Amino acid sequence: MTWLITGGAGYIGAHVAKAMTGAGERVVVLDDVSTGDAGRLGPDVALVHGSTADRALLDRLLAEHGVTGVVHLAAKKQVGESVEDPLLYYRENLGGLTTLLEAVAAAGVRRFLFSSSAAVYGVPDVERITEETPCAPISPYGETKLAGEWLVRAAGRAHGVSTACLRYFNVAGAAEPRLSDTGVFNIVPMFFDRLTRGEAPRIFGDDYPTPDGTCVRDYIHVADLADAHLAVARGLGGRKGGEDLTVNVGRGEGVSVRELASVVAEVTGLRTEPVTGPRRPGDAARAVASADRMRRELGWTARLGVRDMVESAWEGWCLLRPADAHAVRGPGLP
Repeated sequence: MTWLITGGAGYIGAHVAKAMTGAGERVVVLDDVSTGDAGRLGPDVALVHGSTADRALLDRLLAEHGVTGVVHLAAKKQVGESVEDPLLYYRENLGGLTTLLEAVAAAGVRRFLFSSSAAVYGVPDVERITEETPCAPISPYGETKLAGEWLVRAAGRAHGVSTACLRYFNVAGAAEPRLSDTGVFNIVPMFFDRLTRGEAPRIFGDDYPTPDGTCVRDYIHVADLADAHLAVARGLGGRKGGEDLTVNVGRGEGVSVRELASVVAEVTGLRTEPVTGPRRPGDAARAVASADRMRRELGWTARLGVRDMVESAWEGWCLLRPADAHAVRGPGLP
């Protein structure tokens, strides 16, 4: 198999590329490197600079590399930004997907994995979110992911493509330091950023109906997420053209924001009491996956825990942002 990974130079994409090449699959990456980093990719991965909106490039790339399957991760993904500029998100996330699927159908590619999100569910009031939980996204970002799923399934049925939609929950950690997430958009690096600037971690709301009053989330190690992609990609080989597999990718365990802050303090040695601000609009009190379908259908379960995520993320932060990390002193510094 030869897999095209769109957005493969990004944080998650580079981990997927590593998992696939490590398992003997051939990989080519398409990325405009607007948020990705070519240095994340190994020497055995071909990188093509470009956009999924460029149909001529896609046609040439699929043909020249003999692509037989696609993992589509390239997308805009900041919820707040999507509220401010929904037109950008619909154009980038759905326009690029439409063009990519047209090229896939024309080239006769028969496997397609779509990077979706738990944002498609909105704020369900359930103990565990299953794939049958009604989808009611509350942001343009979540809307584009749900509409993307509809489009992927419809195109798969029409053109005989086996498809999968992977609904990620909260991703953290790193398989190795150079692949770490050094942006400050996700909660673990956000905590690191504030701590290494001598500021207290910020918690948004502590009056939720949860054991400690803070939001409860399902966190998954990015290395486990990458392995899930490999399991799904191989699982599609045994499915008929036009069939779809939609799965949650999480651990099925809830961790509160305050509990996560405590783990970060232990790992970094920076024991600063978090400060609490007002709730953010749209935050669910609890969002924890049911991961039963992945286990039942593919025999896959997550292996790594929250401490693994924080320790590996901190090691990468200290390597890739040494000026920030060493501006403070803590026993957790490598």
